Amino acid sequence: QVQLVEAGGGLVQAGGSLRLSCAASGRTFNNYRVGWFRQAPGKEREFVAAISRRGASTHYGDSAKGRFTISRDNAKNTVYLQMNDLKPEDTAVYYCAAGTPLLPTMSTYDYWGPGTQVTVSS
Repeated sequence: QVQLVEAGGGLVQAGGSLRLSCAASGRTFNNYRVGWFRQAPGKEREFVAAISRRGASTHYGDSAKGRFTISRDNAKNTVYLQMNDLKPEDTAVYYCAAGTPLLPTMSTYDYWGPGTQVTVSS
């Protein structure tokens, strides 16, 4: 089992930045790819970013490209999502997930955190 806990969400004005973190405990964290997803009210869950087990490979959803950066520190069992130039449409609950999905953009990860709320005001 892997337990995931997100942190770093909050209220920020448009154009601002936040850094989300995803702390893991349990089994060896660097065995797993980690992804970030988000879900806004009334919308489907959306892929944001993913990073490979050692951090050598990253993927981004269209909404995150050029503004968000995913990184990981396996020594600290933590993955980060740096979000810059935030927009009101980025408002959502952000979830991190760990596992071995067939594709990093798919939501078929094995373990999920409870989520952290990000609200961007205009």
